[in-house]
Amino acid sequence: MKNRFLLAFLFLTVFAFAQKTTFKIKYSEQLAVFIFLQHLSENYPDNVFKTEFEKSKYNTDKYKIVISKFDKLVLDYSCRFDEFPYGSKKTMQTEDVLKKNLIETTDLISFKNRSVGIIPSKTLIDLAESISEFTPIYNELIYNPNKEKFEKQLEEITKYSNEHHIENFFNTGLLFYNSSWDNAIPFEIAFYPLPNSKGFTAQAFCNNAISAIQTDLKSYKDLFSVMMHEIYHIIYDEQSLEVKTAIDTYFKENKSNSSNYAYQLMNEVLATDLGNGYVYEQLDGKTDTYDWYNRKYINLMAKQIYPLVKEYIEQKKPIDKNFIDNYIRLYEENFPNWINELDNIMTYRYVLSENENDFTAIGRMFRYRSRTQYDSEITDGSIEKMKETPLTKMVIISKNNPQKLKLLKSKFKELNKWQFKADKDFAYKILLDDKSQLIVINQKKETLETLIKSIK
Repeated sequence: MKNRFLLAFLFLTVFAFAQKTTFKIKYSEQLAVFIFLQHLSENYPDNVFKTEFEKSKYNTDKYKIVISKFDKLVLDYSCRFDEFPYGSKKTMQTEDVLKKNLIETTDLISFKNRSVGIIPSKTLIDLAESISEFTPIYNELIYNPNKEKFEKQLEEITKYSNEHHIENFFNTGLLFYNSSWDNAIPFEIAFYPLPNSKGFTAQAFCNNAISAIQTDLKSYKDLFSVMMHEIYHIIYDEQSLEVKTAIDTYFKENKSNSSNYAYQLMNEVLATDLGNGYVYEQLDGKTDTYDWYNRKYINLMAKQIYPLVKEYIEQKKPIDKNFIDNYIRLYEENFPNWINELDNIMTYRYVLSENENDFTAIGRMFRYRSRTQYDSEITDGSIEKMKETPLTKMVIISKNNPQKLKLLKSKFKELNKWQFKADKDFAYKILLDDKSQLIVINQKKETLETLIKSIK
């Protein structure tokens, strides 16, 4: 997401999309308190919410116990849509559904009624009790001191959104992505105040988006360009099985060695082009000359293909095979070495290691991640499962090295002629036929970090 800032709406405003679909934009106290509690966790980095709480009269053992109990609640279970091509559709997360229900209900009784069955009943009861306990604390420390500024900004934003017909950009995305949306389902966006801050992060899920508002934000074009960036992720996710299967086929049939990693990057690149590129340009009258995204691979590729994306938008053409082929060509011609840069390819990783500390080390070395899977066994079955994915495949061998290396060699035809010395430290990388990189780490004496840094 581009490092620009969104502004929020406190009261309900309705925008018409395609004359029928509506945006219901509002402030949700329940959601705001939930996020407040998340930010008070000991495991959460320093933030403005934690700062305000720690210097308040509520920073006592009584409330620390509530925070600790909330922090231990298991709220996030997942469900994959296995019929879709791997990685093309977002996994359903129960925490997203819980946040959706917090937004779309006005009291905790209604929230619990709607959320029964999503998580265990005891967990749901404890969650509602935590939110109830901290609602007056949140209002006293965060909401009420910022209420006046918050509401004044929202009046200005409402006028801006109406004057610039923001709803039209939703239809632009539907057409470009060849996606669909049921007009009977409103898109609900919830915002909450973020005092003493110069930044925020936005998130979208289901038919909802959430974001914070800093009290001194003035640039409304930044607000809507980033908001639409997040919404475009949902429009991409809602492509039909047929559309996603066709796009997946276009990438797999392309002969370029870069096709797989270009595909992994595409979702974020296109949302950046449409939101931070096209929407911003339409609102400001000129293209944004600053970075559109704070990660080089996404930022540079988005700017590289923006003329192609804009051409399709202006001609009202949906993504097709020609678009995909040109996208891959521009990736390969302009950034041919990206498929060898670990900072890029380890964003999408599947790691096998019998030492679970290696997973923590990998996380430290490659903090930015999009898709990640870990397995603490190196077996015939775990290797086969890894092979089924298009992710970068890293196998770290530190036990029974000769046997594990022989097993690995037998599972990949690309390793038929590979010669290795099981008693020596080494790191080996090879591009597989599925256009993903396989990285083999044989660890005897050297640290994992040293071996990974030795990869050419």
